[in-house]
Amino acid sequence: MTSTQKPDDTATETPALAALPGQIRQWAQELGFADAGITGADTGPHAERLQQWLNAGYHGEMAYMADHGGKRYTPDSLVPGTLRVISVRMDYLTSPDSPGQALADRETAYITRYALGRDYHKLMRKRLAKLAKRINEAVSGYDYRAFVDSAPVLERGLAQRAGLGWIGKNNMVIHPKAGSYFFLGEIFTSAPLPVDPPFDSQHCGSCSACLEVCPTDAFVGAHLLDARRCISYLTIELKGPIPEELRAKMGNRVFGCDDCQLVCPWNKFSKPTRETDFLPRHKLDNSALAELFLWSEQEFLERTEGSAIRRTGYENWLRNLAVGLGNAPPTIPVIEALKQRADHPSELVREHVAWALRRHGL
Repeated sequence: MTSTQKPDDTATETPALAALPGQIRQWAQELGFADAGITGADTGPHAERLQQWLNAGYHGEMAYMADHGGKRYTPDSLVPGTLRVISVRMDYLTSPDSPGQALADRETAYITRYALGRDYHKLMRKRLAKLAKRINEAVSGYDYRAFVDSAPVLERGLAQRAGLGWIGKNNMVIHPKAGSYFFLGEIFTSAPLPVDPPFDSQHCGSCSACLEVCPTDAFVGAHLLDARRCISYLTIELKGPIPEELRAKMGNRVFGCDDCQLVCPWNKFSKPTRETDFLPRHKLDNSALAELFLWSEQEFLERTEGSAIRRTGYENWLRNLAVGLGNAPPTIPVIEALKQRADHPSELVREHVAWALRRHGL
């Protein structure tokens, strides 16, 4: 269904189905979600935009973005029988002031705000399963399947079509009353629920702050990101050496980047999360680069247990921190930490440490 098509009229033939959208929003909020919307099993123009982006090679080493054929943008191909997609959002920002403070201190490691606490995948998936169960109890006989960044789902496009916000120039879903600091999750269902109107209006206007602030100039244009230059890609997705010409531009960002959200005017409306599981763990919101760099692999595994940071792996964690230390002031703790890893068994780590030491004239 495109945004100009009429919803499936069969949804209004059953009073129980017709009343469900309001109940779903209420149940979703009771489970900790900030909002929920319903759309048809069609991603509309987002499918074509994804294909153009892939054809340009902007996804870099993220081969999974091109895998699975049309399943990513046709929900019915991923889960046969899908008629509707319930899209939910969950806020994650714990302290509106913390991102800027961490970036300003060049000896402090900056970790994207979504990764400071417990990994959101399991938490949200359990909540979505509970939501699906409640819906099934209200109208049984239909299929429900939950996803949280765990399958080829074009979640931002579906969120826009479900009315959860517009897609900004930085490709983030933005809600006029909540900004963009939130996770997305979906329930695919065969139930012919009434759908919500898509969020068709754009509210970025002439603002281009997100495009201009990007440290590595990753935006080719509005709504068009070259992931190969994006710090989130470089510190999380990339498995080999970080291109040398981009290292100095990364500053102290060692896992992800929030710059294009930090400057977004709409994020003044972001609300602190109610989820205590998203609160920072092990002082990762305010830890020195040198301290984290000296973690043993066992310490890394223990202190990132249940965290999204685990995804990068210990070797790449050290690689990222070496770059951050190369961009830090040449204090004694910074230099000593680098020297301790100069003979690390990993060639990848040694190469980035050598680069960092050269940055400090050593």
